[in-house]
Amino acid sequence: MFTCVFCEENTVWTTSLCGACRSLKHTKLLYKDRFNEVIENCLLRTEKKIEHKEKDEINKNIEQQKQIITRASSKKA
Repeated sequence: MFTCVFCEENTVWTTSLCGACRSLKHTKLLYKDRFNEVIENCLLRTEKKIEHKEKDEINKNIEQQKQIITRASSKKA
């Protein structure tokens, strides 16, 4: 068994990384727990987060359309 070369905490059976994983490892070591928080909060979305994001995007679109209609109406008046 070896220490994981990515997180340097867990024991694993592999001992090397490709260049891309080495870069990720370096980033993880720089940002520590913040790295994990960003991955979990931004990249890994649960169904609830996906649904919330979709609703948020729909609401933004509706607001943009309302603004366009309001501007067009005010120009006609």
